[in-house]
Amino acid sequence: MRNRATAISYTWKLLRREREAAERLGAPIRSRDGAMESADQLEARVLASAVGSGLRIETERLPPYTVVAVATNDSRQWVGVPAVVRNRALAAGAAHWLDELPALVASLERDWSITVGRPFSDATEAFVAEATLDDGTQAVLKLLVPGAGDAARNEIMALRLTNGDGCVRLLRDDVALSAMLLERLGRPLRELALPIRQRHEILCSTAARVWRPARGCGLPTGAEKGRCLVDFITLTWEELRRPCTERAVDYALECARRRIAAHDDERAVLVHGDVHQWNALEAEHGFKLVDPDGLLAEAEYDMGVLMREDATELLDGDPSERARWLAARCGLNATAIWEWGVVERLSTGLLCTKIELQPVGREMLAAVDHVADRFRHERI
Repeated sequence: MRNRATAISYTWKLLRREREAAERLGAPIRSRDGAMESADQLEARVLASAVGSGLRIETERLPPYTVVAVATNDSRQWVGVPAVVRNRALAAGAAHWLDELPALVASLERDWSITVGRPFSDATEAFVAEATLDDGTQAVLKLLVPGAGDAARNEIMALRLTNGDGCVRLLRDDVALSAMLLERLGRPLRELALPIRQRHEILCSTAARVWRPARGCGLPTGAEKGRCLVDFITLTWEELRRPCTERAVDYALECARRRIAAHDDERAVLVHGDVHQWNALEAEHGFKLVDPDGLLAEAEYDMGVLMREDATELLDGDPSERARWLAARCGLNATAIWEWGVVERLSTGLLCTKIELQPVGREMLAAVDHVADRFRHERI
């Protein structure tokens, strides 16, 4: 039985990779006997083979992924991974992480005395799933895709510094495994479908709770982040065959260089780094933010992310009005907010395009071109 289970697990790994190639090319898959069959037909054949061997099969289609668990003696071999997370892992050269993920989840269940349940389908940068502690406490397990430098260390440090104030509370962590056990929160702000101004009020109030002096904590600075974004934009724009105009790229790079030069260690505070409506979840009192990048930067950086979001809204009227409102609301500098927004909008639009997160990528890049055409020679 064990050898048969191993063979089927190996077959499933090959199937997943063939499916990915077939989906990209829109082509059928050639099976061992030379016949042509669709990815769905091959999937059904492998699962039928597993059933015939006495293995327990659990399948549940939850777009945009299929959750598949092949198990013997209640030991799961497969867990569900959203397509966007899978694409991010493959883009980062971390296909091995996908293969090893079931074993990693099982080891953390043992070490942390938790039971891992259904994965969240809206995750984009990590495997995120429901978890329950032995005492019945509801939690969330988060495993970051490897290959993102010190992302896990930075996120864990930010959560330790906030200690549940403004950000989700950290219950357990393992930096080496890029693993975190977090308190379970409620619905994301996005699901409440609030008007944009009301959403911005909530996000401003929640982000401001995170801002605090944290000098010497080892987190990257706003200047370092700016340089990373410059490098990412330059390389990815060429890699993706220039999906937006050159003038838009030039404008974003100019804005990034101004923010790099403006960095001041004395003024820098802990910022979340990715404040948006999917990262703000209902808590017992108000909202808390999840998935902090963790930076020591000017507070305007977080508001620049709000300039990045709701990109289609910027195509009508005066897009600089949002920057001015955010600045007045938080007592910050409108120019700095605007410039971080330009940089974040382009870098995120390129990233979404790279990992095939659409239509978000196209919408952001369209806004990038629109803003560059109108504001490149103006200062907000």
